[in-house]
Amino acid sequence: MPPAVVLVTGVSRWLGGALAAELARDPAIDRVIGVDTVPPSAELLRRLGRTEFVRADIRNPMIGKVISTAAVDTVVHMNISSTPAGSGGRGPMKELNVIGTMQLLAACQRAPSVRRLVLKSTSAVYGASSRDPAVFTEAMQARRVPSGGFAKDSLDIEGYVRSFSRRRPDVGVAVLRFTNFIGPRIDSVLTGFLRMPVVPTALGYDARVQLLHEDDALGVLARATTGDFAGTVNVGGEGTLLLSQVIRRLGRLQLPVPSPALGSLGRFTRRFGFVDYSPEQMRFLNFGRVVDTTVLRTEFGYTPRYTTAEALSDYAHTAPPVVPPELVGDVTTRAQQLVARAGSVASSVGTTVHGRLRPAPASPGLRAVRDA
Repeated sequence: MPPAVVLVTGVSRWLGGALAAELARDPAIDRVIGVDTVPPSAELLRRLGRTEFVRADIRNPMIGKVISTAAVDTVVHMNISSTPAGSGGRGPMKELNVIGTMQLLAACQRAPSVRRLVLKSTSAVYGASSRDPAVFTEAMQARRVPSGGFAKDSLDIEGYVRSFSRRRPDVGVAVLRFTNFIGPRIDSVLTGFLRMPVVPTALGYDARVQLLHEDDALGVLARATTGDFAGTVNVGGEGTLLLSQVIRRLGRLQLPVPSPALGSLGRFTRRFGFVDYSPEQMRFLNFGRVVDTTVLRTEFGYTPRYTTAEALSDYAHTAPPVVPPELVGDVTTRAQQLVARAGSVASSVGTTVHGRLRPAPASPGLRAVRDA
């Protein structure tokens, strides 16, 4: 039985807006309500069709009135921030992710009309370390539990959702653990990293990367919203690529640097807004992460249209190469030699600049943030 009234949080981002627009085109669904702290862009607003936008903060108990007044029966929770900069700092990010989820679940628990909950989670809950198995299944846990940031927030959120499921066993709950998104339209942390003309990587590491095309992410979310699957499922494209292969296929320059310098470089780029890459995401670039998608294909009933390599190829159309592919190897070798000569100088300069700069003040309110 299709849902009658669907509420989608995080509708001002590309993926949330695309899902709301997809559901709004389904004549079997009576109403689609989109919620976010900031209004969608003019272009996205046109695409939303008959979606009813409500500017509301899920951290506020008023979200309960929205759910009860509209008699919402299906809630899709996508308003989860992956970057502190996009939320105004680590404090507001944690409030949005954890406190916001708690308020939303409390509102769902009090609303007798709610009969389905879909959570957009992440494979980052498995962590990233040298002790990881070759492939993570849904029954596995992190070998090194994330200690902070987006991954820790996602672990807490999944715990709250499991508690909600025990309190409301009549509600079907689907937890979707997505791998990294990529595609020509979506703006994610990884796509921002791969748009850099020179991509720094950890010396001595070459992580395995599993990608999911934006169209497949949208297809899985729509199926989870209108279907009856209950449980946890890993969502990712078939196959993997090494990080070095990803960088080379995009015509970027790979610049391996020692791990300590990479940490300083990450802080430097975040400070100046070049790319917002946290320590947990740096660990992902060291060790990578691959998930098993058997449940996705056999029980959930969805086979991604794009493999990891095909998803990267489609994204490459929007990221013109900095260096022709046939010259990437030669230019990278020369760049590595230069970095080897100037490594100590660069490290000391980076440390000095970091020490003298004050943290940027938190932005007032919340801005639309990237998709994880």
